Amino acid sequence: MGQIEKIWDCAVLGGGAAGMMAAITAARNHAQTVVIEHTGRVGSKLLQTGNGKCNFTNRNMSMDMYQNGDTAFVSAVISQFGVDATLDFFKGIGIYSKERNGYIYPHSETAASLQDALRMEMERLGVCVMTECEVGRIRHMPEAVGSNSLFLLDAQGFDKPLRARSLVLAAGSMAAKKTGSDGSGYRLAKALGHTIKKPLPALVQLVSSNPLCKGMAGVRSTGLVTLLIDGRVIDKEQGEIQYTDYGLSGIPVFQISHAAVSAADLHKDVRVAVDMLPDLNVQELMPELLLRAGTESAKTLEQFFSGLLNKKLVRAAAKQCGLDADSTVDAKKIRRLLAQIKDFQFVITGFKSFEQAQVCQGGVRLHELDALTLQSKRTGGLYFAGEILDVDGRCGGYNLQWAWSSGYVAGLNASRHAKQAAGFTGTVKGA
Repeated sequence: MGQIEKIWDCAVLGGGAAGMMAAITAARNHAQTVVIEHTGRVGSKLLQTGNGKCNFTNRNMSMDMYQNGDTAFVSAVISQFGVDATLDFFKGIGIYSKERNGYIYPHSETAASLQDALRMEMERLGVCVMTECEVGRIRHMPEAVGSNSLFLLDAQGFDKPLRARSLVLAAGSMAAKKTGSDGSGYRLAKALGHTIKKPLPALVQLVSSNPLCKGMAGVRSTGLVTLLIDGRVIDKEQGEIQYTDYGLSGIPVFQISHAAVSAADLHKDVRVAVDMLPDLNVQELMPELLLRAGTESAKTLEQFFSGLLNKKLVRAAAKQCGLDADSTVDAKKIRRLLAQIKDFQFVITGFKSFEQAQVCQGGVRLHELDALTLQSKRTGGLYFAGEILDVDGRCGGYNLQWAWSSGYVAGLNASRHAKQAAGFTGTVKGA
C-alpha cells in the first residue's frame, strides 16, 4: 500500500496521449507523478490514428483547423508547445518523423512505436502507472494558504484514497469507447465544480434519408462536399468520399461533420451537396459531351457516362433527377444528368454514434479554465488536458497536437503547483 499512502506531487487521471504527455512533463519537472488509467493499457487510442500510422501533428498549423469557437484559447495553449517543440520532444525519445504535404508521421509509420516511446519515457522517469484502476470519486482539500491543495482519489480496490497535491484530468471524451473513452471524466469534472457543453460526435459519418444510398454503397470516389444548414453554405471540402448504405463517410465528410452534427442535433435542415466531378468544368465539358452524343446516340446514359463516373453513381444520379439510366442519350438528358451529378443532394437526418467517431465536440467549458496554465478557475490545483475539454480539430494531426500541447501545459503547471503546495497539511472538507 506504499504507493497509495504516499502523497504524490501530481496525479494524472487518464493514460491517453494528453495524459502521458502531462505525466512526462511533470516528471521532468521533478514532480513525483502517478498515472491512473482505467483500461489495461496506456495509449490505446493512439493505435487507431492515421489508420495505424499515427499522423501525430501537422506542419500547416492553423487555428482555423479547430472548431470549438474559441481559437484564442487554443492558440494560447498551442503557442507554448507547438509543432517544432513536439517534433523535438519525440525525436528526443527516439521517434524520427517523415512528412507528406504537411502531415507528419513516425518514420516507422507505426502508431505502436509512438505509444511504446511514450510508455518507456514514463518508465525511465519513474512515473508510476496504475492500469485497470477505476476512480469513483475525487475529493478536494480546499486551499488554505496560497495555492496549497490536496486531492483524494477513491478508486476501486484501494482501501485508502490515493493522495496528490495536484491533479490533471485527462480522461478523454466519449469517442471510440472501446479504447477507454467512456465519458467518466465528465462526471468527475462536474463533481469538482465544472460545467460540460453537451458532448457530440465529431469526425464522424453522416446519415441520410436518401433512399438511393443503398444503390451507391461501396463506391469510393473523389468529390466536393458542400454543407448547407437551413439553406446557407457553411463549409466545403474535397477528397475521397465513401458512399455507404446509410449515407456518407470519408475524410471530406469528417471535416464538415462538426457543424453538421451540431445542426442535426438541433433539428435544423441539414443537407450535403456533392459535386461528383469537381475537377471538370460544365461549360468546358458540355460541348464535348454533346459532340459525342451525335455519334454515340445508341448508348444508354449509363454507358455514355461510364468513362467519367462510377456506374453506381451514374444510375443514382439519373434516378434522382427522374431519368432512366438505361434509356438512350440525347442532349436534354445529358444536360439534366450532368447538372445532377454536379449537385447531388443528401438530406442529413443523423450521424453515427460515439463509437464510430474519432473525437468529440463539447466537454469542459473553456471559460472555466486559465488559458495560460489550464488550471481550473473553480478548483485550485486542478488542471485539464486533451479531449475532455471543449476543443476538437479537423483531420490531419490537429487533435493529437492539441493533446501534446495541452498535456505539456497542464503537466508543467501542475508540477509547479505541487512544489508550492508541498508540506501543506490540513483537514479534508467533507471527508
